[in-house]
Amino acid sequence: MDNLIEIVPFTNNLSPHFIALNKAWLVKYFEVEPIDELMLGNPKQYFIDKDGLIFFALYNNEVAGTFAMVKISGSVYELSKMAVYEQFQGKKIGNKMLEFCLEQASLMKLHKLILYSNTVLGNAIHLYKKYGFIEVVGFESEYKRANIKMEIIIN
Repeated sequence: MDNLIEIVPFTNNLSPHFIALNKAWLVKYFEVEPIDELMLGNPKQYFIDKDGLIFFALYNNEVAGTFAMVKISGSVYELSKMAVYEQFQGKKIGNKMLEFCLEQASLMKLHKLILYSNTVLGNAIHLYKKYGFIEVVGFESEYKRANIKMEIIIN
């Protein structure tokens, strides 16, 4: 089944999927915050132009998911805006994206990946823990919905 999932980098024509994927889960579970509007308003400008990365998961050549890596400092990036279309959930796409993200982080010689989430997203938290992310106690976030910060040391 793995051979059906391919991870590809951001292109302008995929930008609408980045926006749609993220707005779908934000609206379902929370709300679209001003910081989300900024990020989703122009993903290339917010992520790519600031040394960040955006990737898409294709399932049988159809866009199924996405995630971004935001540069925080030279060797620290944030895993951000990870989402899978509902009709593709349960097909291990989140696993594949997270594995790819960790490979990228290693290739980029990053020291650490961080992420902010909410414990209501139980499947996501489980996935992060499965791949070695640990909870960080005491943090501030620009996301109102964030009630958990996690990190993994890469190199």
